[in-house]
Amino acid sequence: MAIEGYVAARRRCVAGMCAVIALFLAGCTFPGTDERRAAVEAINKAFRADYEAILAENGTRVFNVTRADAYDAVRVSMARLGMAVEAQDPVLGYVNVYGPAPRPLNEEEWTRAAQADLPRTREIIGPHVGIFRHFFNFDPRGLESVISGTVVEVPAGTEISFTARMREIAPPQSGDFPRREYLPPTAVRMALAKMWAEVEREFKATYRRP
Repeated sequence: MAIEGYVAARRRCVAGMCAVIALFLAGCTFPGTDERRAAVEAINKAFRADYEAILAENGTRVFNVTRADAYDAVRVSMARLGMAVEAQDPVLGYVNVYGPAPRPLNEEEWTRAAQADLPRTREIIGPHVGIFRHFFNFDPRGLESVISGTVVEVPAGTEISFTARMREIAPPQSGDFPRREYLPPTAVRMALAKMWAEVEREFKATYRRP
């Protein structure tokens, strides 16, 4: 009986909370298309600045290996991270890969990255959507991660550079926010760290000096 009473009391509490939320939201107007678009534009503006700063800091590295080894390492590393080749040119030293978001991160890594950036993101969109900022979450569904890698010979060996963006493969559901172009900053940092680790792993397995 004690357990049944506890369950009944908890159900009444949850029902009461839902009623309070419903009454609260009843006095608010759900953001329209223009407001939601403005919110995402604000996110893209902030995330683009973060993205460019992160790439400037950690998007390029130089390795004392041949250009051929660097090119192969990029292709193999991206494949191990679940990315498929979309375009490649070994002469130009260019590889373009893609995969369903949140790759190259796994679900657990994506959750950690999203949780880290969510409070700031909600503050960014607050001026546009008001209280509904609390309902915004990062959702990788309907998106692909597209990563470009380039390899260029330099005096010290070979320079490898990465860039990344998001690509829509399915339209957002009615009422959802429009798609973002840029990954959350923490996700960019984590993805780069993971990609560089795979590249270095490949060099250790097939290392040849130029």
